[in-house]
Amino acid sequence: MKQRNELAEFVVGLAMLVIGLYLFTSRVSVSSSFFSYGISYGSVHLPTGAVFIPFIVGIIMLFAKPESFLSKLVAALGLLLIIVSIIMSVHIRLQTITLYEWLLYLITIFGGLALVCRVLFAKPKD
Repeated sequence: MKQRNELAEFVVGLAMLVIGLYLFTSRVSVSSSFFSYGISYGSVHLPTGAVFIPFIVGIIMLFAKPESFLSKLVAALGLLLIIVSIIMSVHIRLQTITLYEWLLYLITIFGGLALVCRVLFAKPKD
Protein backbone atom coordinates (compact mmCIF):
# COMPACT_ATOMS: atom_id res chain seq x y z
CA MET A 1 0.00 0.00 0.00
CA LYS A 2 1.30 3.44 -0.97
CA GLN A 3 2.05 5.99 1.77
CA ARG A 4 0.18 9.29 1.63
CA ASN A 5 1.90 12.57 2.33
CA GLU A 6 -0.76 14.24 4.47
CA LEU A 7 1.02 17.57 4.73
CA ALA A 8 1.31 17.87 0.96
CA GLU A 9 -2.37 16.87 0.59
CA PHE A 10 -3.39 19.51 3.11
CA VAL A 11 -1.29 22.27 1.52
CA VAL A 12 -2.48 21.45 -2.01
CA GLY A 13 -6.09 21.26 -0.82
CA LEU A 14 -5.82 24.55 1.03
CA ALA A 15 -4.20 26.22 -1.99
CA MET A 16 -6.96 24.90 -4.28
CA LEU A 17 -9.63 26.12 -1.86
CA VAL A 18 -8.12 29.60 -1.53
CA ILE A 19 -7.56 29.99 -5.29
CA GLY A 20 -11.07 28.75 -6.09
CA LEU A 21 -12.69 31.07 -3.56
CA TYR A 22 -10.61 34.00 -4.82
CA LEU A 23 -11.59 33.35 -8.44
CA PHE A 24 -15.25 32.95 -7.50
CA THR A 25 -15.44 36.03 -5.29
CA SER A 26 -13.67 38.16 -7.89
CA ARG A 27 -16.70 37.60 -10.19
CA VAL A 28 -19.30 38.53 -7.57
CA SER A 29 -20.57 42.08 -7.14
CA VAL A 30 -22.14 43.25 -3.90
CA SER A 31 -24.26 46.38 -3.51
CA SER A 32 -26.55 47.80 -0.88
CA SER A 33 -29.61 49.99 -0.98
CA PHE A 34 -29.95 50.58 2.77
CA PHE A 35 -29.82 54.37 2.81
CA SER A 36 -31.68 54.99 -0.43
CA TYR A 37 -34.95 53.03 -0.40
CA GLY A 38 -35.64 51.84 3.11
CA ILE A 39 -36.37 48.28 4.12
CA SER A 40 -39.01 46.07 2.56
CA TYR A 41 -40.05 42.66 3.79
CA GLY A 42 -42.97 41.25 1.86
CA SER A 43 -45.68 43.89 1.78
CA VAL A 44 -44.28 45.82 4.76
CA HIS A 45 -42.16 48.85 3.80
CA LEU A 46 -40.21 50.69 6.48
CA PRO A 47 -38.36 53.93 5.71
CA THR A 48 -34.69 53.85 6.65
CA GLY A 49 -35.07 56.42 9.42
CA ALA A 50 -37.81 54.40 11.13
CA VAL A 51 -35.34 51.54 11.67
CA PHE A 52 -33.37 53.75 14.08
CA ILE A 53 -36.34 54.74 16.27
CA PRO A 54 -36.31 51.67 18.60
CA PHE A 55 -32.57 52.10 19.14
CA ILE A 56 -32.96 55.81 19.94
CA VAL A 57 -35.81 55.06 22.36
CA GLY A 58 -33.65 52.36 24.00
CA ILE A 59 -30.74 54.78 24.42
CA ILE A 60 -33.04 57.40 25.97
CA MET A 61 -34.41 54.74 28.32
CA LEU A 62 -30.85 53.69 29.23
CA PHE A 63 -29.97 57.24 30.26
CA ALA A 64 -33.23 57.66 32.17
CA LYS A 65 -33.09 54.31 34.00
CA PRO A 66 -29.68 52.64 33.52
CA GLU A 67 -30.49 49.70 35.82
CA SER A 68 -33.71 48.76 33.99
CA PHE A 69 -33.66 45.46 32.08
CA LEU A 70 -36.32 46.77 29.68
CA SER A 71 -34.14 49.69 28.59
CA LYS A 72 -31.22 47.35 27.85
CA LEU A 73 -33.55 45.01 25.96
CA VAL A 74 -35.04 47.80 23.81
CA ALA A 75 -31.58 49.19 22.98
CA ALA A 76 -30.23 45.72 22.11
CA LEU A 77 -33.26 44.87 19.96
CA GLY A 78 -32.99 48.26 18.22
CA LEU A 79 -29.34 47.60 17.41
CA LEU A 80 -30.22 44.10 16.20
CA LEU A 81 -32.93 45.57 13.96
CA ILE A 82 -30.40 47.97 12.41
CA ILE A 83 -27.92 45.14 11.72
CA VAL A 84 -30.62 42.86 10.25
CA SER A 85 -31.92 45.72 8.09
CA ILE A 86 -28.46 46.37 6.66
CA ILE A 87 -27.92 42.68 5.91
CA MET A 88 -31.36 42.39 4.27
CA SER A 89 -30.63 45.33 1.98
CA VAL A 90 -27.49 43.74 0.47
CA HIS A 91 -27.73 42.51 -3.13
CA ILE A 92 -25.26 39.87 -4.33
CA ARG A 93 -24.92 39.22 -8.06
CA LEU A 94 -22.74 36.77 -9.95
CA GLN A 95 -21.41 38.27 -13.16
CA THR A 96 -21.83 36.36 -16.41
CA ILE A 97 -19.24 33.58 -16.66
CA THR A 98 -18.62 30.69 -19.02
CA LEU A 99 -19.42 27.10 -18.14
CA TYR A 100 -15.68 26.36 -18.17
CA GLU A 101 -15.07 29.04 -15.52
CA TRP A 102 -17.98 27.76 -13.41
CA LEU A 103 -16.64 24.20 -13.51
CA LEU A 104 -13.15 25.47 -12.70
CA TYR A 105 -14.51 27.29 -9.64
CA LEU A 106 -16.49 24.27 -8.44
CA ILE A 107 -13.62 21.80 -8.93
CA THR A 108 -11.04 23.98 -7.17
CA ILE A 109 -13.32 24.95 -4.28
CA PHE A 110 -14.87 21.57 -3.53
CA GLY A 111 -11.84 19.51 -4.56
CA GLY A 112 -9.65 21.59 -2.25
CA LEU A 113 -12.22 21.37 0.52
CA ALA A 114 -12.36 17.59 0.11
CA LEU A 115 -8.57 17.27 0.35
CA VAL A 116 -8.44 19.46 3.46
CA CYS A 117 -11.30 17.53 5.12
CA ARG A 118 -9.71 14.21 4.17
CA VAL A 119 -6.61 15.16 6.13
CA LEU A 120 -8.37 16.85 9.05
CA PHE A 121 -10.94 14.10 9.62
CA ALA A 122 -8.75 11.08 8.89
CA LYS A 123 -8.65 8.29 11.43
CA PRO A 124 -5.49 8.43 13.52
CA LYS A 125 -2.83 5.86 12.66
CA ASP A 126 -1.97 3.22 15.23
